[in-house]
Amino acid sequence: MSEPPHEPTVFAVALANEAATAHLMEDLGLLLRPGDVITLSGDLGAGKTSAARALIRYLAGDDEYEVPSPTFTLAQTYDLPPYPVLHADLYRISDSSELEEIGMSPLPEGTLAVIEWPERAPEAMPPDRIDIAFSHRPSLGSSARAAEIVGYGACAPTITRLIALRRFLNLSGNANARRERVTGDASTRSYARLIRDGKPAMLMNSPQRPDGPALYDGKSYSAVVHLAEDVKPFVAMAGALRERGYSAPAIYHADLDAGFLITEDFGTASFVQGTPATPILERYQVAVDMLASLHHEELPQTVALAPKVDYRIPLFDLDAMMVEVGLIIEWYLPDRGVELTGMMHADFILVWQQLFARLDGVPTTWMLRDFHSPNLIWLEHRADTGKVGLLDFQDAVIGPPAYDLVSLLQDARIDVPGDVEIAMLARYVAARRAADPAFDPVAFAEQYAIMSAQRNTRLLGTFARLNRRDGKPQYLRHQPRIWAYLNRAFAHPSLSGVKEWCIANVPPPPAV
Repeated sequence: MSEPPHEPTVFAVALANEAATAHLMEDLGLLLRPGDVITLSGDLGAGKTSAARALIRYLAGDDEYEVPSPTFTLAQTYDLPPYPVLHADLYRISDSSELEEIGMSPLPEGTLAVIEWPERAPEAMPPDRIDIAFSHRPSLGSSARAAEIVGYGACAPTITRLIALRRFLNLSGNANARRERVTGDASTRSYARLIRDGKPAMLMNSPQRPDGPALYDGKSYSAVVHLAEDVKPFVAMAGALRERGYSAPAIYHADLDAGFLITEDFGTASFVQGTPATPILERYQVAVDMLASLHHEELPQTVALAPKVDYRIPLFDLDAMMVEVGLIIEWYLPDRGVELTGMMHADFILVWQQLFARLDGVPTTWMLRDFHSPNLIWLEHRADTGKVGLLDFQDAVIGPPAYDLVSLLQDARIDVPGDVEIAMLARYVAARRAADPAFDPVAFAEQYAIMSAQRNTRLLGTFARLNRRDGKPQYLRHQPRIWAYLNRAFAHPSLSGVKEWCIANVPPPPAV
């Protein structure tokens, strides 16, 4: 069922100077998506090009990025980190019939379009768009402007969210902070670094939304596999981890309902180095020690979210595991031209259920879920395992401890050499046995293989989905690595049934 049409959302704001205009466009840039259309109107000198330049520089992550006025070229395309941006100036066109000549009819897919002088071709402007009209306000100063922003159609909620964001920044005292775009992840979240009085903090935009329609017994994918659909799990888990001495970011300001946070900024010191990236062994050792320490603790299923408000960490149950591995059938196999019969599908379910039954009774812990290099920051000034800065734990569940070790040692985005994986696995086992002589390395090795197979099967499907559903083809380059990890897991005899099914039905990904 399609969503009902949105009424236009209007936001009027006074802008004291060019810096205020830049902040407005940067805040909007945090919320935009590829394919959005922004029109900029106003008299000559009203600030249209300055606004476009501020937005493009924010998305480029470069305050000095060259953005000339397209008055004479009519249109200029920028290949920026999040997505391409088309900057157009229609002042010199006569009517919309000329738009095709400059690559604007139709507008390119997956590209943010920023269009000055839209009134020259009003019939060509899409119904889903953001209109910004600038006007002079000389009574407030020579450089003062006013902006009326209107979101139409599917863009109306973006302006509603912009209003909430600006209110949040005002209330937190960050309205005049300098903004710097920070690269996001595969989720719907986006980030900016706020620099106020020389001190940095992180702004997180985490809109509340389910990941996909209700296709799994009336539940969305995110609901059935227990992915966070709002910011509350992040806040609860951050507090619970910090309470136990682990380095999760402090929360400085929060709007739990709107999904905005300002948190501690851990910086950019990575756990990998070089091109292509490889693990920094000493840092991986500390990350392994941190996991061993966490997994030795007795951890509660319920943690505090706010005074007198608790958050219950969900269980990584059979339904979640089965739906995740099922992504390979939904998304990966169709990409490889494979159509399963009913019997093949039934066999798939049977072999995985039999495999997961082997996890019955294994010890469980806080499974942070995305414990790998993109989500870890090295904190040199802290002590011991506190050096491991944790960024991504809002999807935490109660599950097998081997999962997070797999996430680290079979990193989806970088190659972890087999000898490094073995050495780190041995380090983890030694730490667990030193803390608990009853720890069973043989049982843990089986658990590690099962979690490897589960995670990497899910990732093959997830990356296919990110490409086809979300327009993010860059994730396909990781599939050969995931395939190699999956075949490492198949070496364990417990996986013989799953291995045989995959050999018979799952083609390898194309070479990159």
